Amino acid sequence: MKYVLLFSDPGIDDALAIIYALLHPQIEIVGIVTGYGNVSAEQATDNAAYLLQLAGRSDIPVIDGAQGPFSGELVTFYPEIHGPEGLGPIRPPENIPGNHKPFQEIFSIIKRYKNHLTIVDVGRSTSLAIAFLLDGEQSMKSVREIYVMGGAFNFPGNVTAVAEANFHGDPVASDLVLENGSNITILPLNVTNFSIVTPEIIDRITQQQTNPFSFLIKPIFDYYFNAYKKLVPGINGAPLHDVLTLFAVIAPEQFEYLLRRVRVEFSLLSRGRTVADFRAKPTEEPKETLDRIVIGFNYQAFIQDFIRTLTTKFPVSN
Repeated sequence: MKYVLLFSDPGIDDALAIIYALLHPQIEIVGIVTGYGNVSAEQATDNAAYLLQLAGRSDIPVIDGAQGPFSGELVTFYPEIHGPEGLGPIRPPENIPGNHKPFQEIFSIIKRYKNHLTIVDVGRSTSLAIAFLLDGEQSMKSVREIYVMGGAFNFPGNVTAVAEANFHGDPVASDLVLENGSNITILPLNVTNFSIVTPEIIDRITQQQTNPFSFLIKPIFDYYFNAYKKLVPGINGAPLHDVLTLFAVIAPEQFEYLLRRVRVEFSLLSRGRTVADFRAKPTEEPKETLDRIVIGFNYQAFIQDFIRTLTTKFPVSN
């Protein structure tokens, strides 16, 4: 069993990742930290609380994360991809009751699970970076592992020519996490762009009506897919970047990796670009500075697990 503290900004892809994690028999979500990114921090909190309410898991704490990046600049949201409220055409109810907790709850969770805890960050890295700044040495070093969806190595970005959205949103925070965290695995666009789920797969899943999310999955996916068809003409599905990141947590043997030290650039023209030494003989770096970069994965294993998980009969027996 993987005990996961999830940092996210739902967002359709994040929402599907939360659904996947709630249904997966090998994952126990122990908290969701919500922050700005695809939508505002307030909307991300409402969306997470809504998904937990559907699952009957209001016992899982929703923790208030960052409202914006370290730079203090205004945040750009993406309603054309995620919808005005982050769930495509779906409007979650207002004032959803939930187990809302302040930021300090992160450290209570880390203390409770210690070296059994996996942190997964699939949003902007600001909230996770703040956790390092507030209690880095005492708490964050006791976390078992950290998985981060972000970056693009010698690969086109999805916000600029060189930058992926999460690392571009707050490059200072992303670099701080990578420099201070231990046992970090990075899933960049190089890999996650190929985690394509097709409409046919979604139809197969939702026709079975096995869980309380069945009515939600198809309309939010269709909205997301339609956005991707405009971004990438000819694409036959939509990449589920965040779901793939959670799959990496429970099936690391289905992935290929390189160990490199990763930095994130801050400058205006190359903001958010990830840098690592991919030469045949890279400069030797201290072992504690090396990050594990995912460079490939077993697509069929991912799809089979995705279908199996999203057709799991609810409630899940963990």
